[in-house]
Amino acid sequence: MIYICLPVHDEARTIGPLLWKLKKILTDPEFRRDFRIVVLDDASTDGTGEVLERYATVLPLTILTSQERLGYGRAQDRLLRAAAEMTPYPKRDAAIVMQGDFTEDPTFVVDLVKTIEGGADIVAGSRSDLDGPTPRSLRWARRAAPWVLGRTHRDAPVEDPLCGYRAYRLIVAKKALRDDDTPFCSADEPWAANLEVLSRMVPHARRVEDTPLALRYALHARPSRFQAIRALRTLIRYRRGRWWPAVDGGAA
Repeated sequence: MIYICLPVHDEARTIGPLLWKLKKILTDPEFRRDFRIVVLDDASTDGTGEVLERYATVLPLTILTSQERLGYGRAQDRLLRAAAEMTPYPKRDAAIVMQGDFTEDPTFVVDLVKTIEGGADIVAGSRSDLDGPTPRSLRWARRAAPWVLGRTHRDAPVEDPLCGYRAYRLIVAKKALRDDDTPFCSADEPWAANLEVLSRMVPHARRVEDTPLALRYALHARPSRFQAIRALRTLIRYRRGRWWPAVDGGAA
């Protein structure tokens, strides 16, 4: 079972087409997989909830809601916990985390799933290409982030530790929660949250792999919420972090 985890806030214009595209990909006869989409509606005010309710009648869709704004980090934490609780087969099943604004191409789900099925426990998207126009602040922040993080970035087990488009074998999440039931991430800033989740998961994984993906800001239906200065300032406190080798008796 593939659990697609989507944190969303005010994505009424994009969440419907994204859900339908995911259904088309995951039910394609050449790839067909069992799947469930798990969405956390993070205090949306634009009708996102109504859109989700309509799609719940035609898709295997679980809707989580929060009346207070959680932010990306806490929303991702709730989604990963929900997937870990839902799965009856954590050694086989996987959770894929992606954004609900269509900047991350849903067709890359196929690559993530196939890499998990090939034996990886964590598969991280690597933003090696940008398709179409990209916000200028994002371009320069991506160039600056490795310098801000220093050794934390150089020693990371994946090429792009800040990208949140990833697949996790769910036994890895369960083991991380068993060892420490604190939130997977405490940061609200997305890059920092993605870094924290990866650091929690890596010690419980035997194989960590990358797969390239493209971001598509030309398809954005709203202005980007990315704040370059805030993102880089938040990353400073992770500069002295370190990565751990896989623990004995890992996920595989």
